[in-house]
Amino acid sequence: MAKSPAIRKTADKPRSTPSTTPSPDTQRGNGDELQQQAGGDHPVMTTQLGIPIADNQNSLRDTPRGPTLLEDFILREKITHFDHERIPERIVHARGTAAHGYFELTESLAEFTTARVLTEVGVQTPVFTRFSTVAGGAGSVDTPRDVRGFAVKLYTQEGNWDIVGNNIPVFFIQDAMKFPDLVHAVKMEPDRGYPQAGSAHDTFWDFVSLMPETLHMVMWAMSDRTIPRSLRMIEGFGVHSFRLVNAEGKSTFVKFHWRPKLGIQSTVWDEAVKLQAADNDYHRRDLFEAIEAGNYPEWDFAVQLFTEEDAAKFPFDHLDATKLIPEELVPLRTIGRMVLNRWPDNFFAETEQVAYCPANVPPGVDFSNDPLLQGRLFSYLDTQLSRLGGPNFAQIPVNAPKCPFHNMQRDGHMQMQVPKGRVNYEPSSLQGDTPRASLAQGFKHFAERPADDGAKGRVRAESFADHYSQARMFFRSQSEVEQAHMASAIVFELSKVATVHVREAVVGHLQHVDAALAQRVADGLGMDALPPAPAAAVQPQDMPLSPALRIIDRMKPTLEGRCVGLLVDDGSNAKSVATFKKAVEKAGATVKIVAPKVGGAKMDDGSRLPADGQLAGTPSTVFDAVASILSTEMGNKLSREAAAVDWFRDAFGHLKAIGACPGSQAIVQAAGIEPDAGVMDPKDSKAFIAAAQTRQWDREPKVRTLA
Repeated sequence: MAKSPAIRKTADKPRSTPSTTPSPDTQRGNGDELQQQAGGDHPVMTTQLGIPIADNQNSLRDTPRGPTLLEDFILREKITHFDHERIPERIVHARGTAAHGYFELTESLAEFTTARVLTEVGVQTPVFTRFSTVAGGAGSVDTPRDVRGFAVKLYTQEGNWDIVGNNIPVFFIQDAMKFPDLVHAVKMEPDRGYPQAGSAHDTFWDFVSLMPETLHMVMWAMSDRTIPRSLRMIEGFGVHSFRLVNAEGKSTFVKFHWRPKLGIQSTVWDEAVKLQAADNDYHRRDLFEAIEAGNYPEWDFAVQLFTEEDAAKFPFDHLDATKLIPEELVPLRTIGRMVLNRWPDNFFAETEQVAYCPANVPPGVDFSNDPLLQGRLFSYLDTQLSRLGGPNFAQIPVNAPKCPFHNMQRDGHMQMQVPKGRVNYEPSSLQGDTPRASLAQGFKHFAERPADDGAKGRVRAESFADHYSQARMFFRSQSEVEQAHMASAIVFELSKVATVHVREAVVGHLQHVDAALAQRVADGLGMDALPPAPAAAVQPQDMPLSPALRIIDRMKPTLEGRCVGLLVDDGSNAKSVATFKKAVEKAGATVKIVAPKVGGAKMDDGSRLPADGQLAGTPSTVFDAVASILSTEMGNKLSREAAAVDWFRDAFGHLKAIGACPGSQAIVQAAGIEPDAGVMDPKDSKAFIAAAQTRQWDREPKVRTLA
């Protein structure tokens, strides 16, 4: 079914209409006549090889009612290309959106690395950043509970650097050997082909119940981090420890962080579910509209730097991707910023064909021995060979470096370069301008001294054996509201699991995370008693709490980058609308007009106010706050309209500020709303703006029962 989300605020372009009735020749597809009808100076349509096309409406026939002729090379080319338009989608991160922009360094790390992109302050390096969900296919939706990919391609002067991470700093597994199993478990179940884009099913939680290393990431996945309000309001993490290597060959470990300028903000679960119905493309549309309006998304780039000696003192192994380094232990150091300021010209050519690989690093950046990272260094390159048709995918414009490059790689599918000269090997003496390796400028791997810590074998380090301590730290570091959200999320997910012993096994593991959490989940599932906790390889520690891991306490109190919906109808007060709109826009928000009819509403002064969205197709879920300016007559009329009642009821249930004018009181009453501090007359724009800068968390216990 077609969706009717909030409409983008752009003026419709006028369309030329033919001044005469099409002639019979035109109806049969005369190209010149059609071009004249369309208006403008259009280029002549051609085949892929430049042959002009006279008629793009009709295939070549023996007679007007006769068979189509095989000699119609234009038809054959068009259909053949269409039949081959699709390429294999990504195994994970299939549904994504992306934008161009730049990275600018604000503090040099020359002490730690030779990478020019991290040492040359003020230089703007082009980037292409792709955000994605993980579990769903390319045709799924934007807003399920899921991890979000956060991949940045920096086109540096020393080659492309891909920081390929997520909006969560840890991962489910410790070793790349388990990645196929994890993805198979979380994807659609193979015998039934569902559920799509969600982890609330038996196979995923069966995997979790048997792999306790997943518990830390599961806590993050059940938090509000995985139901973000906007891609502009998520953090990005490189996940793994990398190395920075300086001119003397000295190594410093580093973790990469992207921090949104707008602050972190998430939806509430009921809102996320309803957003799927309101707009499958909610996050994609939000990013597009922000860039088009000139409200460019921006992130601070920060690093955590630490030495081998520092790492030895950590109460965990930093090479374990299921562990994070708390900011309280190693503070973040902000060294740059990223701004996204241009939408791709073509979604397929750029967003779909972009190929990221964590192995793409410039000189001065190197890898750690994280076993999950080591597997990713191979996997990302390997998957592009099937997705993009062969080894020449780096020649696709979005993947091509923007610095000089020279090599002896030749031929293969879709070779688009034309190498010149006799020599295609190295070394050679037959040609003076062939590329040579450079010891001075070339990439140097850190000369790590291997530790004498045992014999070769398929084993994991004992330092990877603590699966519960950081999961416990993360849960206990959350506010009471966030803990309740997490408990409720686990109850919801496990309620979708039909296999009883899987539910019981997961609750058993939760006892090692937090006994009260396990009890809340057991009660939410209707268990008569707590299942036994499994034996832990390492007894969990009570680590110092990390308030930096919260969201609600760190939400930026601002309307900047937010969107307010204003409901109007015929007879609305034009002056009040203009005054409210001006105040809210001054505070940094966008205001979108919603009316019962998409043509807008006739104001009390006789003017017509265009609408950005129709009430029935623009629910309050797509806004950060809502307000209404209605006459009493129209308010009474709309109180009998389900879409209007739901508009207010959902906004209240989703803890949003509501500017309810006196004329809309009948709707408010029909919605069963008992006004609180977050409901006020929109005439008090100052109070509305203050309330709209955050959610009304005190309201939540009144509108829903949490675990």
